[in-house]
Amino acid sequence: MTLRFDIPEENFADILVKAFTNRSFLAGFVITALVAAVAIVSFFWTPFDVTKLIIADKTQAPSPAHWFGTDHFGRDILSMIMVGARNSIAVALVAVGIGMGIGVPLGAFAAARGGIADEAVMRLNDLVFAFPALLSAIMITAIFGPGALNAIIAIGIFNIPVFARVARAGALAIWPRDFILAARAAGKGKTLITLEHVLPNIVTLLLVQGTIQFALGILAEAGLSYVGLGTQPPMPSWGRMLFDAQTRMVAAPWMAIFPGMAIVVTVLGLNLLGDGIADILDPRSRRQR
Repeated sequence: MTLRFDIPEENFADILVKAFTNRSFLAGFVITALVAAVAIVSFFWTPFDVTKLIIADKTQAPSPAHWFGTDHFGRDILSMIMVGARNSIAVALVAVGIGMGIGVPLGAFAAARGGIADEAVMRLNDLVFAFPALLSAIMITAIFGPGALNAIIAIGIFNIPVFARVARAGALAIWPRDFILAARAAGKGKTLITLEHVLPNIVTLLLVQGTIQFALGILAEAGLSYVGLGTQPPMPSWGRMLFDAQTRMVAAPWMAIFPGMAIVVTVLGLNLLGDGIADILDPRSRRQR
C-alpha cells in the first residue's frame, strides 16, 4: 500500500535546495555525517588496537604518535573514541527503532479509536514513564546482567511512550481535518485512514522526535556505561571512558576532554539536524521562526 501525503507536495529538488540553504540542517548534517563516517571507518581501521594494553605508554599527553593521548592502560584514546562512536550509535539507533516501531502504532491506534482504548494506552504510557531508562536498566541488569543489549532494551522501553505521545498528539490534530471527513464519507475505515492519511501527515513530527531521541539515546548509553550498566570492557564506550578519567582529571585531563567533546559534538549535531528537518518539512515551523 502506498502512503499518500495530503499536505502540498514539493519535488525533491526543491527540498534539497531548502536543505542546503538551511544553516541548522547543513551544520547538523555535516556533524552527524562525520560522526557516522568515523563509526563506519572504525569497523575496518583504527590507529591502534583498542583491546591491546601497553602499560609503558600509559597516560601519554597528545602527540603526533597519539593525537588524543593515551589512557591509564596505554590505549590510544582516538582509537577508543572511534570504536565508542559505533557502539553509542548502534545502541541509540536500535533503541530509537524499538521506541518508534512500538510507540507510533500505539499512539496512532489510541488517536483513531479514542474512548477506553485511548485511555488504556495513555495510562500504560504513564506507567512506563514512571521508570526512567536508568532505573529500567538497573532492574534488567539485576535479572540478566550488564551489557549493551540490556542497555538497548532499557532505552528502547523508555522511548516507547515518548513516540506514542507524539504520534497520538499529531494524529489527534489530523483527524478533524476536512480530508479525513471526506475519507470517512467515502467508506474508508479507521485503519486505512490512519495508514493513508494520518501517518504521512505526522511524519515530520516523528522525524524530528527521532533525532531528539537519538541524541538522548547516546546520552543515555553514555550514562549507563558510566555507571557500569552499558557496554562492557574491553569494548570502549564514551561513558566508560569518562568514568575511567574521573580520578585522573589533573594528571591526564585529555582522558575526559576528548570523550566529553565527542558526546557534546554528536548530540549538538543531531539536535541541529532535527531543527533543520523541522524547518524544511514543516511550513508552520518556518513561519513561527
